[in-house]
Amino acid sequence: MSGVVIYVPQGAAEGAGEPAGNAVTLRLGPGEVARFGRGSATTPVELRLDDEAISRLAGEIRVTDDHWQLSNLSTTQSYLVENPEGAGEYLRVPPRRAGAPIPFEFSRVVLPTRRNTTVAFQVFAPDHVYLDPDGMGGQWGSRTVTAYSLDETALYFLILVALCEPRLRDESPVAVPTTPQIVDRLKGHPACARLTARAVSSHIDYLADEKMRISAPAESGPRREARRNGKREAIVGLVLRFGLVREEHLALLPPRTGTGAQERGTAG
Repeated sequence: MSGVVIYVPQGAAEGAGEPAGNAVTLRLGPGEVARFGRGSATTPVELRLDDEAISRLAGEIRVTDDHWQLSNLSTTQSYLVENPEGAGEYLRVPPRRAGAPIPFEFSRVVLPTRRNTTVAFQVFAPDHVYLDPDGMGGQWGSRTVTAYSLDETALYFLILVALCEPRLRDESPVAVPTTPQIVDRLKGHPACARLTARAVSSHIDYLADEKMRISAPAESGPRREARRNGKREAIVGLVLRFGLVREEHLALLPPRTGTGAQERGTAG
């Protein structure tokens, strides 16, 4: 099983080796733990949240094989864990609650502050395990798991469809869409009104590293951008080769402006 990816957006965190206020991405494998809070010289934390209303040691994230747990170490404040891709579902984790299991595949952990805003960070969960539909009657033997576990209702899947759209519409000479092009393509979707380029890049990294398990060496500067382009190409090639994204999934995307006649011709 893969671990979790924790993403703290710019302005909310300062982490080890990161200037104050920069975005932080942290990866944890099964059995690993990350603590979050304001931190101090005597109270080190992996995720530092910069607000005076947050405890020095506010909480802890622990990863298991197929989910993650949240411990609220505050004695006074409750935390919320929201499902940004659901219908308003959320969990309230009360003070001193230890090891609360989080069922969402993509979560936003929200901490209250004294300002008119909150401090929040995102957690991408481990792959969810699904039973083999052809072996539901068997009580014994080894369990069959899904090779590529994708939730077709999740935002990352919508981004994946947008990545694959040119190839699915047989626009072969067209390169795989860039991150800004995906933001522009999805802006007409109700769930993407506030979608940012940074969020799209985060979802693409999640797809490559956790869902598709496409690894690449770390780079910076122009070579990092080239690596991102190669990552998008690799994702599209893999999902189309195995039929994980198909023509019928194009219906999930908002209509393309000014291309109605072209799309009707393609459909015919």
